[in-house]
Amino acid sequence: MTFQRARSAEQRAARRQAILATAAAMLTEMPVADVTLNELSRRVGLAKSNVLNYFDSREAVLLELSSDELAAWVADLRDTLSEDSSALPTGERAERLVAGIVGTLARRPVLCDLISAQAAVLERNISTATALTFKRAAAVAYEELIAVVVGVLPELGPEGAGRFIATASLLAGAVWTHSHPVPAILAAYEADPSLATIRMDFEPALSDALRALLYGALPRS
Repeated sequence: MTFQRARSAEQRAARRQAILATAAAMLTEMPVADVTLNELSRRVGLAKSNVLNYFDSREAVLLELSSDELAAWVADLRDTLSEDSSALPTGERAERLVAGIVGTLARRPVLCDLISAQAAVLERNISTATALTFKRAAAVAYEELIAVVVGVLPELGPEGAGRFIATASLLAGAVWTHSHPVPAILAAYEADPSLATIRMDFEPALSDALRALLYGALPRS
């Protein structure tokens, strides 16, 4: 694919979307760590210097994708938990919230991979302007998530829901990383069945972690 020079605002916007779409497609094929600016430039049909006219860095591209993925996940979670459950006991509503979060995240491996790389990788090598754009989008998603959580478990209140969400996001990234190890670790698990006790499976491991977190946050009766 090759492009002519973008001259209008519409053409520049279309170029940005082409870069983002190409990066998104790459993330369905490979983990975040393997997405390079050179390969992204080659696939989108631009010189690397031209890609950098639209984004500060590889990390800036991936952060914008992360914002898009996060917004889509919040909408998915809201829809999943939209049914009125106020008549159910607290414990059942808590389980429903955990199942909703884990189930919707499991369907979004790209988002999980981006979350796992956020602080250590994606938030490096970016400008202040890029950081502001990303964090402002994250703040919007955070407030929307608080509303979703409080809608299911009003007992938490906005403050408790906020603490739950902040810690749950860290847990999701950590569990995703450990449940999707590199080939050498996978080979070790296959070579020694006794290691199965320390092998982590994303959905049950995250469910257990969120359940412990949530029950610890709920007020005692």
